[in-house]
Amino acid sequence: MKNNHFVITIGRQYGSGGRIVGKMLAEELGIHFYDEEILKLTSETSAIGEQYFRLADEKAGNNLLYRMVKEMKPDLDLPKSEGNLTKPENLFRFQSNLIRRLAAEENCIFAGRCADYVLEKENLDELIRIFVYANMETRIRRVMDVDKVDEKEAVKRIKRIDKERKEYYRYFAGRDWMDMDCYDLPINSSRLEFEEMVTLIKDYIRLKGFSVE
Repeated sequence: MKNNHFVITIGRQYGSGGRIVGKMLAEELGIHFYDEEILKLTSETSAIGEQYFRLADEKAGNNLLYRMVKEMKPDLDLPKSEGNLTKPENLFRFQSNLIRRLAAEENCIFAGRCADYVLEKENLDELIRIFVYANMETRIRRVMDVDKVDEKEAVKRIKRIDKERKEYYRYFAGRDWMDMDCYDLPINSSRLEFEEMVTLIKDYIRLKGFSVE
């Protein structure tokens, strides 16, 4: 039996329900779920305005070299404390440092923000990487319901946000966001209710040797 410290990362297509499932799972397990909260916490620990982190949130940087060369990506060393502190690469380092610290201190769940890649570099045996996806019909219906928009706007949001997340992951992790080899448990949410997905993830956590209620 392993120690009972584990960390879950959830990559998610927009409208797949990944965020909702993450929150539900965190509530059932009694642990923190970090999504946009990461932006506020990183701002507080870095003394850089939260608006800078929000503007850069899950968006690729503008370094053309990283965009052009597939294997190139920003390093995850300590953030710079002088010069242009608000460069996307430096904001990412601040955010990555916080993710690593939280992961070391507590059982928790991270949504997006390349947390799977950031923590994978720490060689954590306790890391469980999940990706939630769904067919377009399901995603459109969920976005219309949650965001209270019509079908045309739902499709527009799905395409825009998926593109941003894909480019962000490619820019900072140097790999394909939709490459299922990057994840331990891909889940097609088109065929499951949210409660069923929570049960599935909890069962997987148990299979990995961790104790959950």
